[in-house]
Amino acid sequence: MSGHSKWATIKRKKGAADAKRGKLFTKLIRELATAARMGGGDISANPRLRLAVEKARGANMPKDTLSRAIQRGTGGGAESVFEEVVYEGYGPGGTAVLVEGLTDNRNRTVGEVRHVFTKAGASLGAPGCVAHLFEKKGLIAFDAKGLEGDALLEAALEAGADDVREGGEQWVVVTAPGAFDAVKAGLDGRGFRAATAEITLEPSTTVPLAGAEAEAMLKLAEALEDLDDIQSVYANFDIPDEVMQQLAGGA
Repeated sequence: MSGHSKWATIKRKKGAADAKRGKLFTKLIRELATAARMGGGDISANPRLRLAVEKARGANMPKDTLSRAIQRGTGGGAESVFEEVVYEGYGPGGTAVLVEGLTDNRNRTVGEVRHVFTKAGASLGAPGCVAHLFEKKGLIAFDAKGLEGDALLEAALEAGADDVREGGEQWVVVTAPGAFDAVKAGLDGRGFRAATAEITLEPSTTVPLAGAEAEAMLKLAEALEDLDDIQSVYANFDIPDEVMQQLAGGA
C-alpha cells in the first residue's frame, strides 16, 4: 500500500474522517452524479457507479441522499455538470503529487490548487510531468485481526488477483483495474469482507521523507484534500508508519 493510502487509513482509524463527514458527503455526491451521468444509473452495468455506491454506504450516507445523487446524474434535476480535472506537481523533497477533481468551474479549481501548492512551498507542474510515475491498481484491504492469511492468499489468487501484501494491521489484495470487480466478488463469496476497496493510483517509485519534509508533505496532502473540488490526492512519499502515526495525532 502506498504511503498516501497508509496515511488515509491512519486518519480514518483516528476518526478524522468523521469530523469532516459533511465535506466527505459533498465529494461522494459529486462522484455518484458523475458516474451515473457517464455510465447510467444501473449499478450492475456501471462499475464506477457501483464502487461509488459502496463508498457512500461505507460512509453511512443516507439512502435518500444517495438516490438523489444518482438521479441528478441521470438527468433528474442536476443544476450543474461536473467535469474531471487532473493536476500534477512536486511537493516537499521532490515528491510527485497527482490530484484528481470534479469541478463545475475549472478556473476556480486550478486557482485554489495552485494557491495550496504555493503556500506549501511546492510547485504545480505541466500536464504529464509526474503521471508516468503512477499506475492504476485495484486495492482491496482486510483487517489483519482474526484473518487467515493463507486462506486469503489462496482465495485471492484463485479469483485472479495480481498480488497479496501483508502490512501489519492490514492485508491488501492487489488487482488489475479490469479484474477488480471479479476479484472482490470472488472474495466476498468466500466470506472475506473488505475494510476498504478502491481503484487507485500507486507510485512506481517512492521518495523517503522525514522530519520537517514529512510534516510539510502531509500538510500539503491535507490541504488539497480539504478543497471541495478535489476527490483524490496521490503522492509517492515514503514516510515511516510511526512518524505518520505521530503526525496524525493532530489530524
